[in-house]
Amino acid sequence: MTQHEMTAGREGSTLLEVRGIVTRYGLLEAVHGVSFSVAEGEIVALLGPNGAGKSSVLGSIMGLVKPAGGGVIFAGRDITGMETEAIVRLGLGLVPERRRLFTNLTVGENLRLGAAARKDRPQAEKDLADLLELFPILSTRVDQLAGFLSGGEAQQLAIARAIMGAPRLLLLDEPSLGLAPLLVEAVFAMIARLRDERGLTLLLVEQNAVQVLDIADRAYVIRNGSIQMEAEACELADEGGMLRAYLGLKEEANPVGGP
Repeated sequence: MTQHEMTAGREGSTLLEVRGIVTRYGLLEAVHGVSFSVAEGEIVALLGPNGAGKSSVLGSIMGLVKPAGGGVIFAGRDITGMETEAIVRLGLGLVPERRRLFTNLTVGENLRLGAAARKDRPQAEKDLADLLELFPILSTRVDQLAGFLSGGEAQQLAIARAIMGAPRLLLLDEPSLGLAPLLVEAVFAMIARLRDERGLTLLLVEQNAVQVLDIADRAYVIRNGSIQMEAEACELADEGGMLRAYLGLKEEANPVGGP
């Protein structure tokens, strides 16, 4: 039985639908009519080389970049062009590339800032306690400045901070970037636990195809701003040479954090 078949019973209706998104920066069109979907309970990977348009897609979903065309539907609601704060309130969370923590604030302060848009303060405090159990290293660093965390600890904090916003769907932009191989394995294992134990739906943007395909249900491959392929994650993992060709990777290249 494939990983996707094992998780299929948990998956629900479509939670996110991206319909022909076009993203431009001035005269430069970075994303050309990208369409894909994420069902509730899934882990979906958006794979591609550096500069393929992956982060631009996430920016368009989160309202960080206003789409020049197409639309984004979340939980049956058109959120195209909405302000980022409003999108977060609806249940979308983002772990940005390179984490973007407040390095001059403590771990605890970073976590509480993640819940700034929430009105259910007692539940937010309960969630904070639960997250410190889920990420035990953070509980030992709660009063430490975030700027003194290691790369793996900082990535855990970035993920936990996003979860403090109580998202239904969590978007992660290059969660393995800059991490040593052992830390990459730990981070991806933790991401899988977020779906399995907390019921989160996840969309991962990654260059590290090998690791992410181990935990994903489905994957889309994007190159030059367009979707080139869609398949079950296990099917892509079985086609290593074909996938490397689509991602523009060399046979001997180390995919961890590389271009």
